[in-house]
Amino acid sequence: MSEVSVTKDAAPVAGDLVALTGVNKHFGALHVLQDIDLTIARGEVVVVIGPSGSGKSTLCRAINRLETIDSGTITIDGKPLPQEGKELARLRSDVGMVFQSFNLFAHKTVLENVTLGQTKVRKIERKAAETKARALLDRVGVGTQADKYPAQLSGGQQQRVAIARALAMDPKVMLFDEPTSALDPEMINEVLEVMQQLALEGMTMIVVTHEMGFARSAANRVVFMADGRIVEQATPDQFFSNPRSDRAKDFLSKILHH
Repeated sequence: MSEVSVTKDAAPVAGDLVALTGVNKHFGALHVLQDIDLTIARGEVVVVIGPSGSGKSTLCRAINRLETIDSGTITIDGKPLPQEGKELARLRSDVGMVFQSFNLFAHKTVLENVTLGQTKVRKIERKAAETKARALLDRVGVGTQADKYPAQLSGGQQQRVAIARALAMDPKVMLFDEPTSALDPEMINEVLEVMQQLALEGMTMIVVTHEMGFARSAANRVVFMADGRIVEQATPDQFFSNPRSDRAKDFLSKILHH
């Protein structure tokens, strides 16, 4: 992968970038987020793991308001999440999001996919946006695919384009909601490598994943969720070698011994 000069400072800056306080969310009778308190510092990589249905994806989606919350507060860079309209669009561009499915525009080329948000939301002039898009596509290793359409790319390539598209907005934080779960095994690593590189460059990241190797090597902190609650938080070393809760022990014994 070709290097692009990194403007982001590697050292975390003081203060929390994302803060959730007393966040609750119901889907009907199901209490999917229960009194969630969580802060993420600038430059921190937080990996959220836990059994299916534990609320991980809902947590992720609440941070850029794809899911509304019933109570509590979420702030990004000291500002509460806006309700709707222009402010919400601006927030969404500050919070890059990469999903399980790649969500690329099928009728637009790879280059257009990465250029569009820059010109529409950030009001960047097209030529400058295209230059930046090409640099980012190089950075994630798909520079040669710029003129193709998403359907002509492998899943791993599409997901790397989706990462470039999010990065093009210069987000303050990147959310990854199980970004490799729809990929074939041989494509998973090419996406994780890009994410690993972003982590090294100091990007603030919240990653929901089943990839324990990534959690061990890239995370500053592992957040373990079960039944809509944060059960335990620890460094990867602490969490994987000495989990404190029975829920985490049970979860790890099931996934690490198969």
